[in-house]
Amino acid sequence: MKSYQLIHQLISLVEQLEEENQERELSIQDFTGFLLNTVGDQTGNTANSEVRFGNNDTIALERAYQLDNNIGRLFVFMSRYAKLYIKKALEGTPLQTGEDFTALAILLTHNHLSKSELISHNLQEKTSGTEVIRRLIAAELVTQWDDVKDKRSKHIAITEKGKNLLYQVFVDMNYVGKIITGKLTTAEKFTLQYLLQKLEDFHLEHYIKKTIVNKADLKSVTEGDTTVM
Repeated sequence: MKSYQLIHQLISLVEQLEEENQERELSIQDFTGFLLNTVGDQTGNTANSEVRFGNNDTIALERAYQLDNNIGRLFVFMSRYAKLYIKKALEGTPLQTGEDFTALAILLTHNHLSKSELISHNLQEKTSGTEVIRRLIAAELVTQWDDVKDKRSKHIAITEKGKNLLYQVFVDMNYVGKIITGKLTTAEKFTLQYLLQKLEDFHLEHYIKKTIVNKADLKSVTEGDTTVM
């Protein structure tokens, strides 16, 4: 039975809670609070359930399963799964990447944007963002023109062809959204949405303010911003 070890751990914790509270009958609420407090008092490491890892380097494993590192690792995996699903959804269309799709979707909600504005909204670096725009223009999904006040600046807007394509792609992207959330219940989805939005607000602020431009900033932001901890 694969879950035997977990059941054994739970029984041990219940016994520990009973030992500390011999005077009264315990409830599930008591155990929930005790469990959260016990986990919080530990190192923050999670059990090693990662099928990709071996057992050669215990120090590396301890660092990988430190709470923040483990969350970061899972984010990376989730982004890669999403990338695979999005690639399947875009098959047979001029859109090559998820960034192509999101750039076009952003343009759909604006009359027009400058290239730099679109690249920023799409959370891309200038080089990769420019390449996305080039592909969209070549496919006639986007049109561009010179800024009247600044000839060095270009404005872009989605074309009717781009709109028609986007509405077709939306159908398959809905399936992507559903498969990404897996077997989560509706309540779990709302909880996840709340937590992800909280993270998005945090990271977007740093992105807009350009507070992280080099490796040293990673440390300074982490140590200086109490919301990181």
